[in-house]
Amino acid sequence: MNNFSRSLARTAVAGALAAVAVAVAAPAASAAARDGKCDNNEFCYYWANSSTVSLSDFASSLKNYGETQPSCYEYRTPGTLGYGECIKNNAVRACNLRSKPVRVYFNSDHKGTYDTIPAETCTLLDNTLFNNASHLFL
Repeated sequence: MNNFSRSLARTAVAGALAAVAVAVAAPAASAAARDGKCDNNEFCYYWANSSTVSLSDFASSLKNYGETQPSCYEYRTPGTLGYGECIKNNAVRACNLRSKPVRVYFNSDHKGTYDTIPAETCTLLDNTLFNNASHLFL
């Protein structure tokens, strides 16, 4: 095989490999709300003050968490403390991985005393510790 043929063969193989790489490249992963993982652009409650307990993650505001299973929003991290428990009146810590604040309310329908969780912050709840019923993305 002469140099021209080798060069042509390499170019063809390189082009084919590039095409395959583009075809199989997966798009970047995006946050999947309600999957038990606190991802970028989500707001999350933690069952206790630890990163090893169950959490409940949200991608939007919510007016009412519900009080009992099967109609409540629950902690979603399998195999951890708090998994499956309703989050209403049962949260200790919150993480806001959004670029804007989130307000946690004592009552449903975004009413009553509240805690404001700044953007990109994790904190213990204060006014709504074990008394959380709704949250609002500001």
